[in-house]
Amino acid sequence: NETEQKTGFCVMLEEHLAFPFKTIVLGVEVSVEGIDMTEDGHIVAVCLRGKQRQRIPILELPMPEPPPEGFEWIHAYRRWARGS
Repeated sequence: NETEQKTGFCVMLEEHLAFPFKTIVLGVEVSVEGIDMTEDGHIVAVCLRGKQRQRIPILELPMPEPPPEGFEWIHAYRRWARGS
């Protein structure tokens, strides 16, 4: 079902993305330290800036140039989420 598919994507993202990596969120550089799944089933990136930690939905996370190793799993999840 959909929950199992999201869980599978979450595991693949955790295993294949090269953490940490830097990206820009709302004009501020953050370090993406990992991936998590919320209680309501959304996959989020765990971002740090100094001592502040924020979870950004992976569907909304801007990708840096060059993208991190394993970024193709983010693209695959985004395509799946769009139903393509």
